[in-house]
Amino acid sequence: MQQSLPKWFNQKIPRAGEDQGADSLIKKLRLHTICESGHCPNISKCLPDGAAFLILGNVCSRNCSFCAVNRGFLQPPDPDEPANIVEAAKRLQISYIFLTSVTRDDLKDGGANQFVRTIELIHQELPSVGVEVLVPDFKGNALAIKSVVEAKPQVLGHNIETIPRLYPLVRPMADYQRSLELLRLCKNIDLTTVTKSGIMLGLGETREEVIAVMRDLRSIGCDLLTLGQYLSPSNQHYPIQNFPTPQEFADYEPIAQELGFRGVVSAPLMRSSFKAGVLYNKAILGRS
Repeated sequence: MQQSLPKWFNQKIPRAGEDQGADSLIKKLRLHTICESGHCPNISKCLPDGAAFLILGNVCSRNCSFCAVNRGFLQPPDPDEPANIVEAAKRLQISYIFLTSVTRDDLKDGGANQFVRTIELIHQELPSVGVEVLVPDFKGNALAIKSVVEAKPQVLGHNIETIPRLYPLVRPMADYQRSLELLRLCKNIDLTTVTKSGIMLGLGETREEVIAVMRDLRSIGCDLLTLGQYLSPSNQHYPIQNFPTPQEFADYEPIAQELGFRGVVSAPLMRSSFKAGVLYNKAILGRS
């Protein structure tokens, strides 16, 4: 049974269709957004400053119990997708592009080449537009990770999502140490790479376990961190265990700063993609 949301979630949650211009364009260009596919509570609130595109289709090859993205028949990568994202960014006058993807274990490189092609085309066609990527773990494929790092996104993110104890329940096809290794490898390939990760709260973790994950992320040089409330997409998904208060979320920020993160945002409605450019500009570029 789904739990009722606490009062601090009281807000008008716009539907994707409320921004008909953007929605119709994205549909016309055969694109997907993580906002819609992932049931983001902040849907349509990033435009026009930023946009969060979901590449490699909207069907995932894994079965994480927390995720709203569809499972089913996997289509080949769309060769026109990078150009269509650039076209959407031009027409919507987007200043910061967030790229993520479904996990594609069926592809030899996990879809890394599609990330590379998209990043490189954005740099070429829209040199003033920032690009942040949130990648899957590529099953630990070091060459795939290296190719994305060398494409030079402004931020390279990979979400740790939860504490190690809950991985068998929440991320049964993922591996905590493999995810840490991906972020560590990014820094080894290019020390200037800005890395980022995210943690969901409300899955049954303790405060001490969250802080332990934060320490693990800092031990491999992770620069940016987001923490947000887990919201179960349906009764068939992993159930919400609790709702940390806004103050409990806020209490993690000074801890993260003390550990050495260059930037952190911790709030119930926070998501990795939400206002991603704001965190980058403030924490890395020093712009308010």
